[in-house]
Amino acid sequence: MVKSQASTVAQYLAELPDEQRAEIEAVRDVILANLPDGYVEAMDWGLITYGVPLEVSGPTYNKKPLLYVALGAQKRYHSVYLTTVMEEFEESFRARWAETGKKLDMGKACVRYKRASDLALDVVGDEVARLSVQEFLDWHAENRAKAAARAR
Repeated sequence: MVKSQASTVAQYLAELPDEQRAEIEAVRDVILANLPDGYVEAMDWGLITYGVPLEVSGPTYNKKPLLYVALGAQKRYHSVYLTTVMEEFEESFRARWAETGKKLDMGKACVRYKRASDLALDVVGDEVARLSVQEFLDWHAENRAKAAARAR
Protein backbone atom coordinates (compact mmCIF):
# COMPACT_ATOMS: atom_id res chain seq x y z
CA MET A 1 0.00 0.00 0.00
CA VAL A 2 1.28 3.45 -0.89
CA LYS A 3 1.16 5.79 2.10
CA SER A 4 1.36 9.55 1.91
CA GLN A 5 3.01 11.68 4.56
CA ALA A 6 0.75 14.63 3.66
CA SER A 7 -0.85 16.27 6.68
CA THR A 8 -3.74 17.92 4.78
CA VAL A 9 -6.08 16.79 2.02
CA ALA A 10 -4.94 19.69 -0.17
CA GLN A 11 -1.31 18.62 0.28
CA TYR A 12 -2.20 15.00 -0.51
CA LEU A 13 -4.04 15.94 -3.69
CA ALA A 14 -1.22 18.26 -4.79
CA GLU A 15 1.37 15.49 -4.53
CA LEU A 16 -0.59 13.13 -6.81
CA PRO A 17 0.13 12.98 -10.54
CA ASP A 18 -2.59 14.78 -12.57
CA GLU A 19 -4.33 11.59 -13.73
CA GLN A 20 -4.46 10.07 -10.25
CA ARG A 21 -5.62 13.36 -8.75
CA ALA A 22 -8.52 13.52 -11.22
CA GLU A 23 -9.65 9.99 -10.32
CA ILE A 24 -9.43 10.63 -6.57
CA GLU A 25 -11.15 14.02 -6.85
CA ALA A 26 -14.06 12.53 -8.83
CA VAL A 27 -14.77 10.02 -6.05
CA ARG A 28 -14.08 12.59 -3.32
CA ASP A 29 -16.73 14.84 -4.88
CA VAL A 30 -19.28 12.00 -4.61
CA ILE A 31 -18.29 11.34 -1.00
CA LEU A 32 -18.54 15.01 -0.02
CA ALA A 33 -21.89 15.43 -1.81
CA ASN A 34 -23.38 12.49 0.12
CA LEU A 35 -21.60 12.65 3.48
CA PRO A 36 -24.03 13.28 6.35
CA ASP A 37 -23.33 16.22 8.64
CA GLY A 38 -20.95 15.58 11.52
CA TYR A 39 -18.29 13.50 9.80
CA VAL A 40 -14.91 15.18 9.44
CA GLU A 41 -12.55 14.98 6.46
CA ALA A 42 -8.89 14.57 7.42
CA MET A 43 -5.66 12.81 6.51
CA ASP A 44 -4.87 9.64 8.45
CA TRP A 45 -3.09 6.38 7.68
CA GLY A 46 -1.84 8.07 4.50
CA LEU A 47 -5.40 8.31 3.16
CA ILE A 48 -8.19 10.87 2.96
CA THR A 49 -10.49 9.83 5.78
CA TYR A 50 -14.01 10.68 6.88
CA GLY A 51 -14.65 9.92 10.50
CA VAL A 52 -16.47 10.70 13.69
CA PRO A 53 -14.49 13.18 15.83
CA LEU A 54 -13.33 11.88 19.21
CA GLU A 55 -15.35 14.62 20.93
CA VAL A 56 -18.47 12.89 19.56
CA SER A 57 -17.51 9.20 19.59
CA GLY A 58 -15.58 9.19 22.81
CA PRO A 59 -12.25 7.38 23.14
CA THR A 60 -11.34 4.75 20.54
CA TYR A 61 -8.87 1.89 20.88
CA ASN A 62 -6.33 3.66 18.66
CA LYS A 63 -7.06 7.21 19.84
CA LYS A 64 -8.09 8.21 16.30
CA PRO A 65 -11.47 9.35 14.97
CA LEU A 66 -13.82 6.45 14.26
CA LEU A 67 -13.40 5.72 10.54
CA TYR A 68 -16.50 5.77 8.34
CA VAL A 69 -15.06 6.16 4.81
CA ALA A 70 -11.53 6.50 3.39
CA LEU A 71 -10.10 7.20 -0.05
CA GLY A 72 -6.62 6.78 -1.44
CA ALA A 73 -4.36 6.29 -4.42
CA GLN A 74 -2.33 3.10 -4.55
CA LYS A 75 0.50 2.23 -6.92
CA ARG A 76 -1.67 0.64 -9.65
CA TYR A 77 -5.21 1.44 -8.57
CA HIS A 78 -7.30 3.56 -6.21
CA SER A 79 -9.39 2.49 -3.22
CA VAL A 80 -12.51 3.67 -1.49
CA TYR A 81 -13.04 2.09 1.92
CA LEU A 82 -16.66 1.80 3.02
CA THR A 83 -16.79 0.42 6.55
CA THR A 84 -20.53 -0.19 6.42
CA VAL A 85 -20.36 -2.73 3.59
CA MET A 86 -19.46 -5.37 6.13
CA GLU A 87 -21.92 -7.39 8.16
CA GLU A 88 -25.61 -6.93 7.34
CA PHE A 89 -25.09 -4.19 4.72
CA GLU A 90 -22.73 -6.19 2.46
CA GLU A 91 -25.39 -8.26 0.68
CA SER A 92 -27.46 -5.18 -0.13
CA PHE A 93 -24.37 -3.31 -1.36
CA ARG A 94 -23.33 -6.17 -3.65
CA ALA A 95 -26.88 -6.54 -5.00
CA ARG A 96 -27.22 -2.81 -5.74
CA TRP A 97 -23.81 -2.83 -7.43
CA ALA A 98 -24.69 -5.88 -9.55
CA GLU A 99 -27.80 -4.08 -10.83
CA THR A 100 -25.53 -1.45 -12.42
CA GLY A 101 -23.71 -4.02 -14.57
CA LYS A 102 -20.33 -2.69 -13.42
CA LYS A 103 -17.62 -5.06 -12.25
CA LEU A 104 -17.03 -5.00 -8.49
CA ASP A 105 -13.43 -5.42 -7.29
CA MET A 106 -13.91 -5.58 -3.53
CA GLY A 107 -12.03 -6.77 -0.49
CA LYS A 108 -13.57 -6.80 2.98
CA ALA A 109 -14.57 -3.12 2.97
CA CYS A 110 -12.33 -1.86 0.17
CA VAL A 111 -13.54 -1.20 -3.36
CA ARG A 112 -10.65 -0.98 -5.80
CA TYR A 113 -10.81 0.92 -9.08
CA LYS A 114 -8.55 2.29 -11.81
CA ARG A 115 -10.93 5.00 -13.03
CA ALA A 116 -13.85 6.63 -11.27
CA SER A 117 -15.95 5.61 -14.28
CA ASP A 118 -15.31 1.96 -13.24
CA LEU A 119 -17.35 2.59 -10.10
CA ALA A 120 -21.09 2.56 -9.57
CA LEU A 121 -20.81 6.08 -8.16
CA ASP A 122 -24.51 6.27 -7.28
CA VAL A 123 -24.13 3.12 -5.15
CA VAL A 124 -21.01 4.56 -3.50
CA GLY A 125 -22.89 7.79 -2.82
CA ASP A 126 -25.86 5.90 -1.37
CA GLU A 127 -23.55 3.93 0.91
CA VAL A 128 -21.81 7.08 2.12
CA ALA A 129 -25.21 8.67 2.83
CA ARG A 130 -26.55 5.52 4.56
CA LEU A 131 -25.85 6.35 8.21
CA SER A 132 -25.93 9.56 10.20
CA VAL A 133 -23.16 9.93 12.75
CA GLN A 134 -25.44 8.65 15.54
CA GLU A 135 -26.65 5.71 13.46
CA PHE A 136 -23.03 4.84 12.64
CA LEU A 137 -22.05 5.02 16.31
CA ASP A 138 -24.97 2.73 17.21
CA TRP A 139 -24.11 0.31 14.37
CA HIS A 140 -20.46 0.27 15.43
CA ALA A 141 -21.31 -0.38 19.09
CA GLU A 142 -23.69 -3.20 18.12
CA ASN A 143 -21.06 -4.87 15.93
CA ARG A 144 -18.40 -4.57 18.64
CA ALA A 145 -20.79 -6.22 21.09
CA LYS A 146 -21.46 -9.06 18.60
CA ALA A 147 -17.72 -9.55 18.05
CA ALA A 148 -17.09 -9.63 21.80
CA ALA A 149 -19.84 -12.21 22.27
CA ARG A 150 -18.38 -14.41 19.50
CA ALA A 151 -14.93 -14.19 21.11
CA ARG A 152 -16.20 -15.63 24.40
